[in-house]
Amino acid sequence: MNAYARRVLPVDEKQPFDRFVLSFHPERSQPKVEFLLDQAAQCPVSNPPPMAMIINIPERVLLIKVSRMADGAERTTGYTLVFYDITELVSSDERPSVRRRLQKIPTVVQQRIVLVDTDDVLCIHSDGHYTHVCTVHGRQFCNLNIGDLEARLDPEQFMRVHRGHIVNLRSVTQLRREDGRLLLELHPDMPPIPVSRTSAAALLERLGVAASMAVRPV
Repeated sequence: MNAYARRVLPVDEKQPFDRFVLSFHPERSQPKVEFLLDQAAQCPVSNPPPMAMIINIPERVLLIKVSRMADGAERTTGYTLVFYDITELVSSDERPSVRRRLQKIPTVVQQRIVLVDTDDVLCIHSDGHYTHVCTVHGRQFCNLNIGDLEARLDPEQFMRVHRGHIVNLRSVTQLRREDGRLLLELHPDMPPIPVSRTSAAALLERLGVAASMAVRPV
């Protein structure tokens, strides 16, 4: 464990170690870390590449790469983790008392970290502990969950309109009703985004649309 990991993780509180990597992370992040370790352990190739993930801790965004360590008989003996602090790459400069906003969203593409400008994001879809970030070029996988992203994105630009969906308000082109549901159109090649009943009024206000207008199909 390198010096940075010792500074940001409660090492002294977790001894003796027992699958200690999981215990260092918040409970909501542990399934993600366990999945990463299991993927590394099950990799069938003789020289597997490091697995990568991104986690969100208070005020920091960390990129973690993990490699499985094995003995001469290919039995797993442990893991090597490398921590990269990428907060400065993806966040804006704000007052220390304000949680730093993401200006870029870190996504994972074939073991590479691709930073997506928030202005290019059309919407974000939840996928369990993870998310998919959608742009006009397609969908990209993100290790951060939808709650993490909602808390770190600019609320003037992004809104969570449904349990599983965040939209870039600047990308909304049309509103329509279908079977009593309010739907958002963002791009001709994308399916519409549903709006929950509890979010509909706030969304219409944000868009400057009177509720009476939204009742009729557009």
